[in-house]
Amino acid sequence: MIYSRSAEYAIRAFVHLARVPDGRFAMVKQIAEHEEIPSHFLAKILQQLARKGLLRSSKGPTGGFSLRQAPGDISLLNIVEALDGLADYQKCASGLAECNDEQACGMHDSWKALRSRIMEYLEHTSIADVAAALDEKRRQLEKPKKGKRSATKKK
Repeated sequence: MIYSRSAEYAIRAFVHLARVPDGRFAMVKQIAEHEEIPSHFLAKILQQLARKGLLRSSKGPTGGFSLRQAPGDISLLNIVEALDGLADYQKCASGLAECNDEQACGMHDSWKALRSRIMEYLEHTSIADVAAALDEKRRQLEKPKKGKRSATKKK
């Protein structure tokens, strides 16, 4: 995994929230049940993201959380940075205290290229992209398999 469990849960919750109509809120309990996330943990994560300005929160019987921006405007990097920070992506892959182009470890060049690709992916992948990919994957899984014969076919 390239980010924390908190970031993973947040991304799943944001994809869920991307489907909530504008002006509506989703309750933590509903999101947690649908996404199979511990609700007490999710509540803390979503509160933190609301304080960071990525979510709206509302109290009361019709309250809950909603996205502050359109799903296409929220990148995975926004979520990961808000929860985990980006320091781990700058660290040496070998664990050295000092690692840079002038004083490199044996993994420096390959990690630098990989880190760059990871950051690019996180920056250019939006919640809308993840939601669309998930919808497409579900559609593909629901399609009947072509060329399969019925198990009840008579001989």
